[in-house]
Amino acid sequence: MELKAITQQVVNNHEVVESSMSTNNRFIEANTQQVSLSHLKQDCIIPVFAKDNESTIPHFEFIEAVRSVAQELYPEGTVTMPNIRTSHIIKGRIPSAIGKPAKELLEHEKTIYYERMAFMVEIPDVHTYIDNQKLNLTVGGVRSYSEQNLFSKKSIEKFKIFIAQKCQVCTNLGISTDGLKDDLRVSSIDELKLKAQELFLSYNQQQHIENMKQMQEYTINQDQFAHLVGKMKLYQHLDKQQKQELFHLKTTDSQINTIIKNYVDDEHFSADADGYINLWQLYNLFTESSKSNYIDNFLDRNCNTYEFVNHLGEAIRRKEDNYFINHPEIIH
Repeated sequence: MELKAITQQVVNNHEVVESSMSTNNRFIEANTQQVSLSHLKQDCIIPVFAKDNESTIPHFEFIEAVRSVAQELYPEGTVTMPNIRTSHIIKGRIPSAIGKPAKELLEHEKTIYYERMAFMVEIPDVHTYIDNQKLNLTVGGVRSYSEQNLFSKKSIEKFKIFIAQKCQVCTNLGISTDGLKDDLRVSSIDELKLKAQELFLSYNQQQHIENMKQMQEYTINQDQFAHLVGKMKLYQHLDKQQKQELFHLKTTDSQINTIIKNYVDDEHFSADADGYINLWQLYNLFTESSKSNYIDNFLDRNCNTYEFVNHLGEAIRRKEDNYFINHPEIIH
């Protein structure tokens, strides 16, 4: 089915203004396509629990619930319409089209829904700057029906929600540990709203921003970077007992390859001519690489990179060797 053209709306003081969505707005890329909220509402069926035919919470209600909480908590600012990415399309047809060749199906005879969906909503009036780069406060969530047993009776449904800082020059999301709820289980929209509100209110935005700013204070050279990525690759092949003694790294081998490539040629965060790179730049190489993860695990791996870079920074601050950083040096 051909998807509708995507537009972005900004809601401010209950007025709606439409504008074209940026072409550089992919906060996740792997195997995803961008869709509109109206497409989810009008063109997609709603999966049900097979044994009792009870409806699941549809994607569009999940999105609207989280967005409405953001509007309530930040009434003085603007809240953008959601940027939505989907994957794993599930196709079907209406009963009257049974036996009809697929190429002859009319549009009204087709049914679709998306097994996996991720979205984010920006609050541009709540922003900060790090290294002259603007970061907007951003909220969002992920839903994957693959985590739900749809062959049973209606049960608790699973979601992931987050509140983060989005770097405007590259759409990278900076997600801290207290800004992610990756195993949210609710049975209603009202409960989902309550849990979203609890997460947003408990998020320590000032501490998160301060931690990211401090990343600029620590720099590694090319030899240290080579040691780091080499150890990261080796980590993937260590046995379970060896890994237990180290930081629990979730970065994949393909992500590491992306980080190495972008260390050389990233437009905004590559190393300088002498091979030096600070941890803020390195962190953005990590968050850029996390966009290649599938919808159902990219939030967890994104958050893990934040913890990992802070782990490296702590080793440098203490002038300690560890498995990943060798002979750290501090350059102010």
